[in-house]
Amino acid sequence: MCSFIGDYTCKADAKCRVVVPAAFRRGMSTSQQSVFVLRKNIFEKCIDMYPMDEWERMIASVKGKLNMFDAKHTVFIREYCRGTQEVEMDANGRILLPRKMLEDVGVDKDLILAAQDRLIQIWDVKTYEQVAVEPEVLGKLAEEIFKIE
Repeated sequence: MCSFIGDYTCKADAKCRVVVPAAFRRGMSTSQQSVFVLRKNIFEKCIDMYPMDEWERMIASVKGKLNMFDAKHTVFIREYCRGTQEVEMDANGRILLPRKMLEDVGVDKDLILAAQDRLIQIWDVKTYEQVAVEPEVLGKLAEEIFKIE
């Protein structure tokens, strides 16, 4: 299982290829992985990039909570997986990002690959800066989420 750390500013080339930072590639190589699954985040204007084994764990967990004979559940899983794509790192450590997916989240050429533990998020540089919260807000979130009863 991969655990990623760090935020990296990257540039997509004319073909929408991006070099995966060496620190992320090292994490992938320890688990002998080279395939990612991309999907648009359901809450924010970014792309979630899962190593294949993490995607499989996460989607199994999601499916375990669904009843495929409930219409709302089938709509959810269809929309959750809509536009999902596999990408593979090439020998040079690059991945080809789907142009439409990048356009949908407002990424041009300058982007941030931001570690989120077991997945990486792909953000437009300016959008990523705009969603940053002040330390006081983060502290209050931590107190609320980890409140001891």
